[in-house]
Amino acid sequence: MVLILCLACPRIHAVSWFPKGPDGGDARTFAADPKDHLHLYLGTADGWIYQSRDGGRNWLRLASVGKRDDLVVDHILVDPADPRHMVAGAWVADDLQHPDGGIFDSRDGGTTWIEQPEMRGQSVRALAIAPSDPKIMVAGSLAGVFRSADSGAHWQQISPPGDKEIHEIESLAIDPADPNTIYAGTWHLPWKTSDGGEHWENIKEGIIEDSDIFSIIIDPKQSDVVYLSACSGIYKSENAGVKFTGGVNLNKAQGIPTTARRTRVLMQDPNHLDTVFAGTTEGLYRTDDGGKVWTQTTGADVIVNDVSVDPADPHNVLLATNRQGVLASHDGGDSFLPSNSGFSARQVMAYSGDRHNPATVYVGVVNDKESGGVFVSHTGGLSWSQLSGGLDGHDVFSLVQAPDGSILAGTERGIYRLQGAVWQRVGDGVDIAGASTAAGKVESAHRAAATGPTTRQAAKGKPRAAAAKSFDASVYGFAVSGETLFAATSQGVLSSPSSGMTWAVVPSIPDDEWRFVAASKGVVAVASLHALEMSIDGGKTWKAVAPPSLARQLTALAADGHGNMWAADRDGVYFTTGLGASWQTLKDLYLRNGNSIYYDEASDRVLVTSNGPVTEAFAVQLPSMQVRWWDTGWKLRFLRYVPKDNGKTESEAPVGDYLLGATLFDGMVVQPRMVDSPEIATPGANAH
Repeated sequence: MVLILCLACPRIHAVSWFPKGPDGGDARTFAADPKDHLHLYLGTADGWIYQSRDGGRNWLRLASVGKRDDLVVDHILVDPADPRHMVAGAWVADDLQHPDGGIFDSRDGGTTWIEQPEMRGQSVRALAIAPSDPKIMVAGSLAGVFRSADSGAHWQQISPPGDKEIHEIESLAIDPADPNTIYAGTWHLPWKTSDGGEHWENIKEGIIEDSDIFSIIIDPKQSDVVYLSACSGIYKSENAGVKFTGGVNLNKAQGIPTTARRTRVLMQDPNHLDTVFAGTTEGLYRTDDGGKVWTQTTGADVIVNDVSVDPADPHNVLLATNRQGVLASHDGGDSFLPSNSGFSARQVMAYSGDRHNPATVYVGVVNDKESGGVFVSHTGGLSWSQLSGGLDGHDVFSLVQAPDGSILAGTERGIYRLQGAVWQRVGDGVDIAGASTAAGKVESAHRAAATGPTTRQAAKGKPRAAAAKSFDASVYGFAVSGETLFAATSQGVLSSPSSGMTWAVVPSIPDDEWRFVAASKGVVAVASLHALEMSIDGGKTWKAVAPPSLARQLTALAADGHGNMWAADRDGVYFTTGLGASWQTLKDLYLRNGNSIYYDEASDRVLVTSNGPVTEAFAVQLPSMQVRWWDTGWKLRFLRYVPKDNGKTESEAPVGDYLLGATLFDGMVVQPRMVDSPEIATPGANAH
């Protein structure tokens, strides 16, 4: 398919790039279409809404509620009278000092969302709809309880403004028969109103003081039966909250350990009301006798944020979890398997291709512990499988293919090398102390070199202190120059002549937290946030290079195959053709907050991305310095080229010759292959 381009247009919009996993990540909440039990919605920790048309087997990214990536969507309501009308409540992580979030409204089934102005800026932690009158909704925020009588069009606070007790609302429930009876759980005990908020009473009898109330549910057939979960356990009342029983004693005696007291959600089976699920920070529990005995049905490593039970078939149970995404059960919750096809909320930080097999690529993720690590694709990024055995749940900051073809991972706790299908630690025994002493001797030369051409020879035969037991530094980046690997770490720059089997600190480079490293054709460069070092002989000798004078804090680094070095900060991208003597900019490379610069040797171009606010990615063709761009539709962390394997037939290698990008929070995206990429071409004379 050919797309006719108007290169004279100031801006050309392309088809948004396609999300392609790795599947999984943080899932926060479910909602069901009341007229179609297979039509489900899923809220995430970065503002996205997904939908499934097949009961959660497959997911499709639908829309971002607030066009921002810091909203935690913890609650979604679907209007029973009009399922195309939806209301979502959101808050911002770490917003205690400056509360933020709001309520968002959709009238087209979640495709587009409008922020509700009266709740703008409210950190909405709870949302409920009245079963007997769907026009009535209540919302809980850090400021208190709010009520809408017109399906979310307008809101009014019904808890006393500025009240010292009824604030920081974490959970809400409305009596199934009486919409004026509302239960509110705070970070300090529960409250109840029976007159729509005119008067409130503290319902705490039987509950341990200072208990965060995470979830409240009311039996739809017997509204006097109320369950609530707190940091001190699970409680039950059979007299509409007058008195509760349970808590710590129930946990100790009836199956839920005290370590799992943070029960994020309670959910009744709509067809068997004595069956209640408790989603905790240490797995899922279930009672089949109204709370007398609880049984754990998942491992303790599962952090459950929400539970969905299919009203048409209670054997189908879904969990929204941290890190593992959606888990599905088809036996009533006895066993679970991942159900994340199409859902990706991964923070991809690292990438490595395989030069021998172009369709094989590796990515590293952070914040997902044992559910993350490294993922591998043998289809050029179109499908993924986890490859994390031996990484011990570490975050992966960097990946590289060594000269011998092996893959190495840099983590927040050292370096790992892939041996078969298992990662093994390497680099233990690196002499940090000895290298730091040697580096100290050249510190004065380093300061002078920042303004002059001083060159230092790498130290040889220096006396060493006793070898460290383990190398646990953060490893931010790798680069290969000839047969030598370099690593930028929080404890100096390392080098390895053995494809990563053994490592040593480069002693002639000053001790610093080196964040970036790049190499190409004998040129090697390393950078911290404020300093640069360069070698033009493959790392044998080094000199300090003055960073761009306008750069306040370096955010990316690259060396291209033409002897140029590239750097970025939050204000722009700079390059030097004179080994640091002077820095220039390209007028059409206009992005800010640059977060990645990568020299793509196969196509002889520099690929540049940024943290936003733009969603364009840039390429600078060398040596002409011609600038091209793509509007990807995503804020990208980095961009890489997947080459075609010309040694195989189309059926053997159906992928290649396109770009693969990592988003900030939503996994990988692939350049559409069926359309030409829009671009702007600029003359090479635009450097200034």
